[in-house]
Amino acid sequence: MTERKPPGVPFESWVEKQIRDAEARGEFDRLPGAGEPLPGDLESSYDELWWVKRKLAREGVSVLPPALALRKEAEDALAAAYAAPSEQAVRKVLTDINGRIRDMMFKPPPGPPLGMKPYDVDEVVRQWRERRAARGSQGG
Repeated sequence: MTERKPPGVPFESWVEKQIRDAEARGEFDRLPGAGEPLPGDLESSYDELWWVKRKLAREGVSVLPPALALRKEAEDALAAAYAAPSEQAVRKVLTDINGRIRDMMFKPPPGPPLGMKPYDVDEVVRQWRERRAARGSQGG
């Protein structure tokens, strides 16, 4: 829209004309999301911070306190260790997360306590071997 609003023309009428002209030219055809429902729950009440929450989710920003974020990372690390292709990879994943757990144990940040201790690497490796052997005996 490069033209300026002519003097004396109500702003609303001028904008509506610009929209009608753009529709006639097909400028709204094949826009992303065309024909799809609006995102979100239309039944829920209005949230003033909806755009902040959507931006944080899109950017992958965590808004959890550090201890809770580390708990989630520890759960993900344990799952990654069980799915690791080698014992060396299991030990590396656990050594990395254990270092972070120890750091938080000895230098706790503000917020809720961590409430966990480092993983027993040899115990997790033993469980990893058992799981791997069980998958092998199932033919997969």
